[in-house]
Amino acid sequence: MTTPWSCFLFDLDGTIIDSAPGITASLAWTFERLGRPVPSQAELLAYVGPPLLDSFRDLAGMTVDESHHALDVYRPHYLQTGVFNSTVYPGVASLLKRIHESGIPISLATSKPELPATTALDFYGLAHYFTVITGASEDEVRSRKADVVEEALRRLVALGADTSTPVMVGDREHDVHGAAEHGVPAIFVEWGYGTDAEQVGTIGVAATAEELGTLLLG
Repeated sequence: MTTPWSCFLFDLDGTIIDSAPGITASLAWTFERLGRPVPSQAELLAYVGPPLLDSFRDLAGMTVDESHHALDVYRPHYLQTGVFNSTVYPGVASLLKRIHESGIPISLATSKPELPATTALDFYGLAHYFTVITGASEDEVRSRKADVVEEALRRLVALGADTSTPVMVGDREHDVHGAAEHGVPAIFVEWGYGTDAEQVGTIGVAATAEELGTLLLG
């Protein structure tokens, strides 16, 4: 194995699991409970990936207080039902196993809060492949991808991991830009929710888990 990377950071939604069905269903339920028009399925897909507080504000036009209330309505429903309505992308579980067996540290770096993120990884038998699991804080103080990346690297360093040459794997521009704020290059996966335009600034693009494995592990 020949790889230039000392550690890996992985996004979750759209990168490891196709979580859109559960997220969009819980979002539709939330809009109904709030008495708001339910966006179309295509519109709801835009919510998948970025921090939900930002999406409620930017996509639904909610105020700060309304966004927090919407999040409070959404979370219990998603944790009880939506988090299990997803699937692992083909080949990704095998790749995570390869990385784990290689001994190279790996951290989750997701804008999803850590409780549902860990619940999802546990449900699909993937949590033990990760050195650390890093996500948004429950109070959303840490929700920007750049802040999550910073925390993931901090936790890896605290465990004695080599973070000299990290790489981020994700499917949205938030992954690319958030990693770039810390000088971390990003590899884009095409099977997620991002568009071709969101690949700008990446150092590589993978169409399959096999291609991603080659980029990461050689």
